Amino acid sequence: MSDEVPTPEITGPSVRPRRLRTTPALRRMVAETSLEPRQLVLPVFVREGLAEPQPISSMPGVVQHTRSSLLAAVNEAAELGLGGVMLFGIPEHKDATGTGGIDPAGILNLAITDVVAEVGDALTVMSDLCLDEFTDHGHCGVLTPDGRVDNDRTLGLYAEMALAQAAAGVDMVGPSGMMDGQVAVIRAALDVAEHTDVSILAYSAKYASAFYGPFREAVDSSLQGDRRTYQQDSPNAREGVREALLDIEEGADIVMVKPALAYLDVVRRVRDAVDVPVAAYNISGEYAMLEAAAAQGWIDREPAILETLTSIRRAGADIVLTYWASEVARLLR
Repeated sequence: MSDEVPTPEITGPSVRPRRLRTTPALRRMVAETSLEPRQLVLPVFVREGLAEPQPISSMPGVVQHTRSSLLAAVNEAAELGLGGVMLFGIPEHKDATGTGGIDPAGILNLAITDVVAEVGDALTVMSDLCLDEFTDHGHCGVLTPDGRVDNDRTLGLYAEMALAQAAAGVDMVGPSGMMDGQVAVIRAALDVAEHTDVSILAYSAKYASAFYGPFREAVDSSLQGDRRTYQQDSPNAREGVREALLDIEEGADIVMVKPALAYLDVVRRVRDAVDVPVAAYNISGEYAMLEAAAAQGWIDREPAILETLTSIRRAGADIVLTYWASEVARLLR
C-alpha cells in the first residue's frame, strides 16, 4: 500500500468569482455600490389653491400637494433619513415674466418657509429656480418680441428669484433654466445680500429630452413648442462636461445631469471631470415607464426600482433625485 497522497483531478476553473455571490450577506458585503436614503432627494409639487392632494395621472403615486399635505410628505422624508426635498411650486395665475416665482407670497416661497419651519435641519430644503412654472408661455425665461428667450433679461429675474427663495429660508437653490451665466449671477446676488450660506445645485447638463412629458402635467406647464434653443442636444456628451465645468467656475456647489437613465455616460464623464458632488435626476418619464411596465406585470416592480437607482449611483452620481425616494428608503430599512 502506497503512502502517497493522490493528486486531485482538476475538473474546473480554480478562480471562481461566483463564490462571492453565494449568499445575500456575502453579496451585500462585497457590493461595490451602495444605495442609501441619505443619497436620495424627493422632488415634491405644491399647488396653490388646492383643497386636497391631486393625483398626477401620468405619474402613479405622485400628487400635487396642498400646503398641508406637503408638510406630511416632508416629515416622512425627514424620518426616513432622505438627503433632501426639491420643491416645485404651481401658481394659480401665470404671466409673461413669471412674477409668481419672485413674489414673497407666491406659492413656492410660502412652501419653502413652511417646510423649513417644519423640518429645520433634519432635511436639506432645495427649491427649483426657474420661471417655467410661473410663465404663461411655459418657457424658462422671458421672451423677446419675436418669441426667443432673452438670456440676459432672464438672468436678472433669476437673481431676484434666488433672493426671494433665500429670504424664505431655503438651504439650496436649483437653477434649472440653462441660461448662460445663471450660476454666476445667482451666486453674486446671494453673496451681496449676505446669503452666503445658501448653496447652488446647478442643473448643468440638462438635455432637451422626450422623457419630460409627465413632469409637464405635474407642473401644469403652459409650454408651446420646445426648449431646444437653450437645453442641450442629446447627441452631445462633451458639452455636458463643459457646462458642468463652467458652472463650477461660476460658483456651483453641486452639478447635475438631467435626465439620468438615457445619459448615464454623461454622469460618468462629469463625475470623472469634477471634484464637487454630482447629482442626477431620475425624471418623470423614467418613473412613468417603469410604473407602466410594472402595472402590466411585465417587470418585477421593486427590484426594477432598486436596480434603476443603483445604476445611476454606479454611473457616478453622489445624489439621486427620484420620485421613489421615500418608498426606496422604506425598502432599504
